[in-house]
Amino acid sequence: MNEFIKLELEEAKDTMNKSVSHTDSELMKIRAGKASPSMLDGVVVEYYGAPTPLSQVANINTPDARTIVVQPWEKSMIGPIEKGILNSNCGLNPQNDGSVVRLNVPPLTEERRKNLVKQAKEEAENGKISIRNIRKNTNESIKKLKSEGVSEDEIKTGEAEVQKITDAFIAKIDQLIEAKEKDIMTV
Repeated sequence: MNEFIKLELEEAKDTMNKSVSHTDSELMKIRAGKASPSMLDGVVVEYYGAPTPLSQVANINTPDARTIVVQPWEKSMIGPIEKGILNSNCGLNPQNDGSVVRLNVPPLTEERRKNLVKQAKEEAENGKISIRNIRKNTNESIKKLKSEGVSEDEIKTGEAEVQKITDAFIAKIDQLIEAKEKDIMTV
């Protein structure tokens, strides 16, 4: 196989890997009924006038399956942390006792579980779309190699290889969503 085509394939694999990782991290943010520090990954707090990720101003723990405890490194940060959690729309209600912020994770109703599965499937579909776009861009790049002197047969072989890679990465996303759906629907 032509060196240019190999480079295009490697680049496509790298980009598709990033796409799968991004989809996985987005799926992690969707809660499955169990308390997890990753549920607060998207929370940003105002820290001395600058928006800062919550994990950089506090310690986040889960003492049990239904509670998240956020312990700020500075007592003055309790107010901004509460405000940041409320503004993040993560569906959790912060309660503070003066030194830590507690978040009780309510058990999921059947309807809420179905909505979360729907949300997870949307994230997975976004990941698949991203992978298909990478496939399209890679195929276009391979077709442009004709002007570099790459033969028609090598271009066809390269496109077939791109399709194989695409199918493998879409299967990875299918596995992620299947596992997430099972996790969400398990009571």
